[in-house]
Amino acid sequence: MVCVNPQSIADDIKNVKEGGYFLYDSTKRLPDAYKREDIHYLPIPLMEMSNAEFKDPRQRQLFKNIIYVGALAALLNIEFRVLEELLAEQFAGKERLISPNIKSLQMGMEYVYDHFNYPLDIHLERMDLVKNRILVDGNSACGLGAVYGGATVVAWYPITPSTSVAEAFEKYASKLRIDKETGEKRFAIVQAEDELAALGMVIGANWNGARSFTATSGPGLSLMNEFLGLAYFAEIPAVLIDVQRTGPSTGMPTRTQQSDVLLAAYASHGDTKNVLIFPATPKECFDFTAASFDLAEQLQTPIIILTDLDLGMNDHMSEPFKWNDKRKYKRGKVLNEKQLDEIGRFGRYLDTDGDGITYRTYPGTHPTKGAFFTRGTSRDEYAAYTEDGQAYKRNMDRLLIKWNTAKTMVPAPEVFQGDLPNDTGIIFFGTSAFSAVEALDILKEQGIYMDALRLKAFPFTKEVEDFIASHRTVFVIEQNRDAQMRSLLILELETDPNKLIPVLNYDGMPITANFIARQILNHFVPVKY
Repeated sequence: MVCVNPQSIADDIKNVKEGGYFLYDSTKRLPDAYKREDIHYLPIPLMEMSNAEFKDPRQRQLFKNIIYVGALAALLNIEFRVLEELLAEQFAGKERLISPNIKSLQMGMEYVYDHFNYPLDIHLERMDLVKNRILVDGNSACGLGAVYGGATVVAWYPITPSTSVAEAFEKYASKLRIDKETGEKRFAIVQAEDELAALGMVIGANWNGARSFTATSGPGLSLMNEFLGLAYFAEIPAVLIDVQRTGPSTGMPTRTQQSDVLLAAYASHGDTKNVLIFPATPKECFDFTAASFDLAEQLQTPIIILTDLDLGMNDHMSEPFKWNDKRKYKRGKVLNEKQLDEIGRFGRYLDTDGDGITYRTYPGTHPTKGAFFTRGTSRDEYAAYTEDGQAYKRNMDRLLIKWNTAKTMVPAPEVFQGDLPNDTGIIFFGTSAFSAVEALDILKEQGIYMDALRLKAFPFTKEVEDFIASHRTVFVIEQNRDAQMRSLLILELETDPNKLIPVLNYDGMPITANFIARQILNHFVPVKY
């Protein structure tokens, strides 16, 4: 653990594992209350060294951090040449900054050489484990996925941590959505006056036949509730990327959480259910975003992609993105002019196939047929306004049939079967995935074997229901205070609440494997096999 922030020193020391190392700035004496007998301390006077070498106050702060990187290089046996190459890459075109950074690295290394035994018993070795993986953040992956998914219109209002989704779309569209002959842009980007207006523009663009999306975070999702209800009830495709942060209200805009689950699932007043997608990696951000435009048009409903700040803004190692150039967009049930001539009376909300999904038309498809009035008020099967309770009920029942159809179309969950039969499992989703899988290994070392299921979408498929039914106890891992995913499972699957045990992390930092393992151990009596 490296501590350079006095405000967090108590928590940092607490989080060091027994036998671990704690490197800190010893310019000021460490209080006795912060000393532990079971860890190793590595005191380095970082600020004192930086003050002695550099005169500019800002440089003193900046190079203090580079000094500790140099110290780590010596302690962990990091190749100095690699650091030099990184600096040369980082400051290309600003070569005057390279020399003081190199000097700072050397200062840290020399201090270690003079004061500690090095390298430590834990150190780094050169390995080729990266292979063909790429380094990318989830927001960039979503932006690129939207381009490949056929999006041509984005309307948005800036909000941390989702702003870079729209920026990434613009960057990639400026390369890939340009008419080769005229050089004209084949896309539109609108910065709206607020989040509600942004979603309204998205709904309008999709109604007109474009593929359109917006990106926001929790406060913006709150504002969008009214139009999400309109899109659900009027059955207009839309894609919304929600990069979650801590709430409520402004919360901590620069910290991560999974706290928009219930708000997104039931956004708007009345009986609404929205399709949710839970990517866990940048590759899934790319794949799921592209696929969401198909899903939105096939189901004629909003699709909400729930990522979070950790996945969205941080760089992650990812499998390379892949795309089949022969892939065709799935526009769903859209009638063309010929089909309108062949049918009798067109009913915009008439379910002729029994799957709850009706046929729609684009504006201007036929000179005299296929037009309908899009409204947020109750209507009959032919889009005519009505306050007939039975007509309203038929429509709401049909929407529920469509919801059940959606269960067969959303991404299926991933099941991790344990090595041995057992009656305990865990459920997780999104960025909890890697920590949850690692926690399974930690628990195995304690003699605890568990099955696991990673949710990828809502509505929940039958696999989710069967997984819960086949286990006596299921731990639900999530990053919010109120166990929102657990609540959603109980509401939708009518599961016994006593069967689902919450494992909750909501301090704004990404959940860790050790945290998950500790929480489960607190509830679990180990069974030795």
